Amino acid sequence: RWQKVLYERQPFPDNYVDQRFLEELRKNVRARQYRYQAVVFQSGAVVQQLCSVCVFVLTWWYMDAGMLSPQGLFGAALVSSLLGYVLFDTVDGGAGRWASGRTRWADLKSTLVFAAFTYGFSPVLKTLTESISTDTIYAMSALMLLGHLIFFDYGANAAIVSSTLSLNMAIFASVCLASRLPRSLHAFVMVTFAMQIFALWPMLQKKLKARTPRCYVGVTVLFALAALAGLATVSSVGAVLFASLLLAISCLCPYCLIRLQLLKDNIHGPWDEAEIKEDLSRFLM
Repeated sequence: RWQKVLYERQPFPDNYVDQRFLEELRKNVRARQYRYQAVVFQSGAVVQQLCSVCVFVLTWWYMDAGMLSPQGLFGAALVSSLLGYVLFDTVDGGAGRWASGRTRWADLKSTLVFAAFTYGFSPVLKTLTESISTDTIYAMSALMLLGHLIFFDYGANAAIVSSTLSLNMAIFASVCLASRLPRSLHAFVMVTFAMQIFALWPMLQKKLKARTPRCYVGVTVLFALAALAGLATVSSVGAVLFASLLLAISCLCPYCLIRLQLLKDNIHGPWDEAEIKEDLSRFLM
């Protein structure tokens, strides 16, 4: 009788297997089962980030067209940041602040230092790209914002995820676009607003998502409606296309994932590579 061993001579060819070989066949052992509601909920991170980019570009367009003053944007951003700061601490009762060891005074100093440096270097930011054509600036900004969306941390454990690279690309795009605004004050407010929407806003999103899922869903819907309303004032066709994109990401793509999950057919059996489960760290000492 054939045995699955290598230390004995057997009257069978090396590639011989008997009928018992497929008895150990298993399918989809570690396949993850998804629920439609859960996938739609997780897609909110992608929707929010797309809306953040849309709101940022719309804000820059309004300032470039003279329809939004830098003082008005700075005041609105300051009020929204204070409300978000209070909400961030209220959601978890200050547990996150206690774990990090940061005080409110430290946060205030960091904010003042950032605002002072940004305001001081705003004339440099305004004239940084004077020798570069406007078309090149727009192309670089579009590529940087696209890269920001690609490398952003949506919660997936993947090698392509890089929060630092994603934030740097967004700030680079904001500096490029701010250099095309009329005055240095516009550039200062634009870069400050970029830090708020690309760095601080995602932190509040993650906190709401972890602590209050229903509030997170409500904020996502309101933010998407606000982005669509702002885009509709610029281009109705663009608003329709953007709404179609958001619906496809939040509704159609999860449905396709659930349907394709039913077709998964991963096989496992004795032909898999051996997995060493014993702790071998003692041999490394």
